[in-house]
Amino acid sequence: MYRFLLPTAILFGLLSTPLAAADMEALKGEGKRVIQQFGGALKKELENAMKSGGPQKAIPVCNVEAPEIAAKVSGREGWSVARSSHRLRNPKNAPDDFTRNAIEEFLAREAKGETADKLVKAAIVEEDGKTVFRIVKAIPTADLCLSCHGSDEVKPEVEGLLSKYYPEDQARGFRIGQMRGVFTLSKAVE
Repeated sequence: MYRFLLPTAILFGLLSTPLAAADMEALKGEGKRVIQQFGGALKKELENAMKSGGPQKAIPVCNVEAPEIAAKVSGREGWSVARSSHRLRNPKNAPDDFTRNAIEEFLAREAKGETADKLVKAAIVEEDGKTVFRIVKAIPTADLCLSCHGSDEVKPEVEGLLSKYYPEDQARGFRIGQMRGVFTLSKAVE
C-alpha cells in the first residue's frame, strides 16, 4: 500500500523538500524564459508584418507563422509550446483541461482587479501516466493587437480577412491590458 502512497504524496507536495521547491522554481524560470522566446519571436514577426502591410499582413503571421515559431521553440527547448484562449480565434488552439482551468482562474482574478501581465499558474501534474510540469501565462492585449482583436478598431476589410482565415472567430472586443489568451507550456519531468 505504501508504495502507492509515496508517489502520490510526492506528486501532491505532501512530502515536499527544499530541493523539490528549488526544482519547481527552476522549472518556472525556465518556462518563463521559453514563453519570452516564443512571445518575443511572434511579436517581432507581427510588428514587421504590421509595418509592411498592416493587419492584412499580420493575420497570416498568426495563422501560419505562429504555429511554426511554436514548433521551432518546442523542438529547440524541449517544451510543448502553444497558445489558447477563452475566446478562440482558431479552434485548433482549444485549451486542454489544465489550461482551461488556468484561464478560468485568471478571468476570476482579473475580475477582482489583478492585471493580466501578472497572471501565471504553474504546477506539476500527472498526464497520461507521466509527471509533467505545466505553466500557463496570460497574454495581455497590447495596442498592436487591437487592429484584429479590438472592437471598433477592427476595420471592415480586416473583418473580411479574419472571416476567411477564421470563420468561427470569437477573439474580438478586447481592450488594452485585458487578457485575450494564454501561453501554455508543458515539459515531462523525472
